[in-house]
Amino acid sequence: MELKAGIKNKGEMTVTKDLCADAWGSGGLAVYATPAMIALMENTAWASVEPCMEEGRSTVGTKLDVSHLSASPVGAHITCESELIEVDGRRLVFKVSASDDAGLIGEGMHERFIINTDKFMARTEEKLK
Repeated sequence: MELKAGIKNKGEMTVTKDLCADAWGSGGLAVYATPAMIALMENTAWASVEPCMEEGRSTVGTKLDVSHLSASPVGAHITCESELIEVDGRRLVFKVSASDDAGLIGEGMHERFIINTDKFMARTEEKLK
């Protein structure tokens, strides 16, 4: 698969109590947590381009601009869609959205960077020294 704008992906999940705001510490209600929605968006985007990565390369999330527009209850089916809209060297820009069966619950932009995994992890581990 060639890394170019237009790559799309879809992720799905069902809201469980452990994905709710009161479990994630992002609120006090048993509704789908914003951080859980963002994690699904990041994972959907990451998975869309991972098959394009050469051995020893991957992507890391670096920027999010997402709005959580509507609450979803426990049991709701969530569908996330991502589309790679820009490739600028190592910088990848995605349009992301999430919906439950009643409609759109979140949308925005997500940016990832292509990294050399060994170098990235070495620099990260240096922080502990």
